[in-house]
Amino acid sequence: MMRQDWINLEEDMPVTLQCQLTGVSRATVYAHQKPRPANQNDMLISRLIDEEYTRHPFYGTRRMVVYLKTLGHTVNRKRVQRLMRAMGLAGMAPGPNTSRPHPEHKVYPYLLRGVPVIRPNQVWSTDITYIRLEHGFVYLVAIIDWYSRHELSWRVSNTMDSSFCVDCLEEALRKYGKPEIFNSDQGSQFTSEAFTGVLKREEIQISMDGRGRAFDNIFVERLWRNVKYENVYLNGYSKMNELKEGLKKYFNFYNLERPHQSLGNLTPDVVYRTAIGGGAMIVDKYPSEDNAKKSENKEAKTKASTKNEVNVSTGQRRPAVNVVEATS
Repeated sequence: MMRQDWINLEEDMPVTLQCQLTGVSRATVYAHQKPRPANQNDMLISRLIDEEYTRHPFYGTRRMVVYLKTLGHTVNRKRVQRLMRAMGLAGMAPGPNTSRPHPEHKVYPYLLRGVPVIRPNQVWSTDITYIRLEHGFVYLVAIIDWYSRHELSWRVSNTMDSSFCVDCLEEALRKYGKPEIFNSDQGSQFTSEAFTGVLKREEIQISMDGRGRAFDNIFVERLWRNVKYENVYLNGYSKMNELKEGLKKYFNFYNLERPHQSLGNLTPDVVYRTAIGGGAMIVDKYPSEDNAKKSENKEAKTKASTKNEVNVSTGQRRPAVNVVEATS
């Protein structure tokens, strides 16, 4: 019998004192504890949040609290914040600290606003999403080609580190060559030197979504919606190996069989191989503050110029007819 077996966590005597008397470190005792079973109520609330977020990704914690209340679950906002943070979810709307990069990692500018994507391997994109299992949750990362919507590679992990993202990127490069531009959000996995170092090695331009620009990476967000509604929610996977096998079958179906309305009902595989029928472009409906100021200044100059034209003397008491027509 080992000394650490003498310690009984159910005793009234504090664990600290038991460790002192037996000469066993507390770290050893806690390391040998069985993991606590997942809180079933938390799992239920997380499932409801995940499903509603997939339907309405602009919902933040306040709206999610209201939504849960309509289902009969009275949950405070702090709990919803904790669960959404654990799942890596945040409302798709401008707000503080919704996608915080590592403070020591470089953040790159967004390069795709208003740029027409007219060929395969011009732009690739990636993102991470949460998938719930019966007794926990995991993270899924995938890379797609913007032109064809072709899923190029994917990985599943139970942690949010950068290693599984790097593995996913390396696989896509081995199988499909390299893109001209690679886009991601500002998450620490994608701003890490391990990830950006691979892109630099391959001489790929790095693009990152703007802060508060929810739709800069819309094509991957649509992929997540399809994956969850067409596969994950229908199958209710309980184990990691079941999930991996199910995702493998789904992504094959997604690429090779599933017709896409945006591609003229062709499959991503056909569009990727033939370079016909695809395309994409992010339209800048909401210009940045600098661009908005430039637009306002330009408009003000135009009005001032027009006013000067109207005030030009024509030798008449009323403005000349052609000047009125030009300014009416």
